[in-house]
Amino acid sequence: MERSPMLDHFAEELRLARFTSEMSQSALAEALSYSAALVAKVETRERRPSQDFARRCDAVFGTDGRFERIQKRINEETVVPWFRDWVGIEQEATALRTFEPLCVPGLLQTEGYARALLSGGGLFAPDEIDQQVTARIDRQGVLTRDRPPLLSVVVDEHLLRRRIGGPEVMRDQLRHLVKVGSTLPRVRIQVVPTSAGAYVGLGGPFVIATAPQGEDLVYLAGQRHGQVIDRADYVRQMVEVWESIRGEALSQQQSLDLMAEVAETWT
Repeated sequence: MERSPMLDHFAEELRLARFTSEMSQSALAEALSYSAALVAKVETRERRPSQDFARRCDAVFGTDGRFERIQKRINEETVVPWFRDWVGIEQEATALRTFEPLCVPGLLQTEGYARALLSGGGLFAPDEIDQQVTARIDRQGVLTRDRPPLLSVVVDEHLLRRRIGGPEVMRDQLRHLVKVGSTLPRVRIQVVPTSAGAYVGLGGPFVIATAPQGEDLVYLAGQRHGQVIDRADYVRQMVEVWESIRGEALSQQQSLDLMAEVAETWT
């Protein structure tokens, strides 16, 4: 694993807090509701702590958010450099409009789907995959915080039927989409059916983020790079593209019904 100063810092603070509290790794694991093996791996920097792990450490040791703050810094180190700016924008946005024709958007991926997606092609080592999966799942905390952004997602029906990781992974992923779309009031998921034929969304995925100040930004993701664009004329064009895509999509309820139906075909 690549050397991470903040990961070192987290491990050192965890050991210090445990020793000061006179707790064994097993006792701490029980208090955190995690395994002793995981606690040991975090202390030896073999595993990167999740946001939930950090929050539980703060609760057990009464450290007033210290572990969670360090964990956020670890995320900043392990997220690929070109993605860091966007992650900050995503976390602060009041609204996110996402279109994705190829794969389930990161904010809605299950761990199994994310792992299968990152494992494809053998481009990442196992520890790199673990880091990226954990970072991706941690980002999803933005959807359940006290004041979450309004997330509007449009996906192409093809991605519901593209096999990623096998039938069980796909079934769990589509059921997750239905659950999130049905239970989180600020999440809207719609599907463009294959019957739409050619439409402007086939040009590729994008996200439009509305910043707290009210201005919109566009994020374009590439294979190994990404670009945030705030140029007014470009943003205006992409808003028009977004509205055109939404015009091709099924309603929210029709989309949920379709996702639930396709989920049961993955057997």
